[in-house]
Amino acid sequence: MALDKTKVVYQIYPKSYKDTTGNGIGDFRGIIEKIPYLAELGVDMVWLNPFYPSPQRDNGYDISDYTAVNPVFGDMADFEEMVRVAKEHKIDFMLDMVLNHCSTEHEWFQKALAGDKYYQDFFFIQDQPTDWLSKFGGSAWAPFGDTGKYYLHLFDETQADLNWRNPNVRKELFKVVNFWRDKGVKGFRFDVINLIGKDEVLVDCPENEGKPAYTDKPIVHDYLRMMNEATFGSDDSFMTVGEMSSTTIDNCVLYSAPERHELSMAFNFHHLKVDYEDGQKWTITSFDFEELKRLYHTWGKEMSERGGWSALFWNNHDQPRALNRFVDIKNFRNEGATMLAASINLSRGTPYIYMGEEIGMIDPDYDSMADYVDVESINAYQMLLDQGKSPEQAFQIIQAKSRDNSRTPMQWDASENAGFSTGTPWLKAGKSYKDINVENEINGSIFKLYKELIRLRKEMPIISEGSYQPALEDSQQVYVFGRYLGDQKLLVLNNFYGSEAEVGIPEEYQAGCVLLSNYDDAELTEKVSLKPYQTLSILVK
Repeated sequence: MALDKTKVVYQIYPKSYKDTTGNGIGDFRGIIEKIPYLAELGVDMVWLNPFYPSPQRDNGYDISDYTAVNPVFGDMADFEEMVRVAKEHKIDFMLDMVLNHCSTEHEWFQKALAGDKYYQDFFFIQDQPTDWLSKFGGSAWAPFGDTGKYYLHLFDETQADLNWRNPNVRKELFKVVNFWRDKGVKGFRFDVINLIGKDEVLVDCPENEGKPAYTDKPIVHDYLRMMNEATFGSDDSFMTVGEMSSTTIDNCVLYSAPERHELSMAFNFHHLKVDYEDGQKWTITSFDFEELKRLYHTWGKEMSERGGWSALFWNNHDQPRALNRFVDIKNFRNEGATMLAASINLSRGTPYIYMGEEIGMIDPDYDSMADYVDVESINAYQMLLDQGKSPEQAFQIIQAKSRDNSRTPMQWDASENAGFSTGTPWLKAGKSYKDINVENEINGSIFKLYKELIRLRKEMPIISEGSYQPALEDSQQVYVFGRYLGDQKLLVLNNFYGSEAEVGIPEEYQAGCVLLSNYDDAELTEKVSLKPYQTLSILVK
């Protein structure tokens, strides 16, 4: 598979992008309306979160029909028009495929529940549950009707894990992938795809809530090769990315190495756990810069040397906004946003921009738990109270870590509901929308820099194709890496703090030219004083 490494992906959470009907939920026609905006930014592909029929227990990741459209987003004709209009603007679509589990309302599960043995083999049904824990809290097993047996759900109890060991399951799921390919889709993001390799008999695993028993098992690679061969593998223009839960570099090299014919690239999330106290998400602590830098360097270098390919991102629908996590937004929102953008868009891998990131959107600053709708956040709030936290303490943690922080409506203008909807949005707009919105920001520094970064990736092979090497690793507040291609060298310096940082510039770069900076007066000398949240890239030809 010859991956086009110049491409940049933009993620849309359809529910929150643009509502054209006034029902408070974003829709396909809203995306169609905004395609010229995406073309202006310069992105090549749009990744859509699930829009399939769903009970919405987990915001669409509980799918009840894989080959239909949830009517709240429009119909199939709207979908087809969206694909067509985007193609006219040289933009393709990447769909979210949730193939590890389906909703318990899916006909496969319903038939299994009704006693159909054929469909019972589509799931993991056992006489006795194991000690595994669900990622949403509590046991990973729930009673299978009144049979006295239990079924596996690694996520919400309405999300039953599918048994990939069963060839009939694989056949059905590959049919789903090909259905959307036939609709003109050019990419897939496979949700928690490294969890599909469960053993034939599931047994207790007291280590790490049971994760070693089902994560990155060798058979996952076999399944991915089968799917590649049966679906997208014959199309060179295709782009696939696997969301990898609790994964390793070794596995991500295997998942993404072109000669293995599995996937184009892999997402990993280690860098977004550097503000977890003792590895626990529902905590508040400052981010660990040394650990962030170590992770980026280790993954960057290893994937580069071993021929793997990474999906690069700071934000997505499952994470609070990176600006709130890594930047002093009160004083340096613009500088911090542009620095974060450069730190991944100039790195090795395919960059993913999450809607609103290109205008510097921030967390919503909600006033109470009543504003949150995410099942994980509501469960976590209760868990924190049960652990002895006060309501104020628990709420403060949810405010910092909830997935809803990134799911708030896209901020188009300063009108009511941020220009997202004329009705009541499914999730309240963030308080910042009167100031931070597309209308205000489209000529601002953040949007302009994102455009420039996308343009540079297309025009400069050193950015799209060059190798990655850690640089100036001893710096206490600056993340620095080098990109190399032939005789060209690019040094990228990123100050992660709201204070100046003096950095010695290696001699070979002192006579180079400034390719990019988020401050106007960047000069190259033996020592450079980087301003708060400054990004500076130096090119040597």
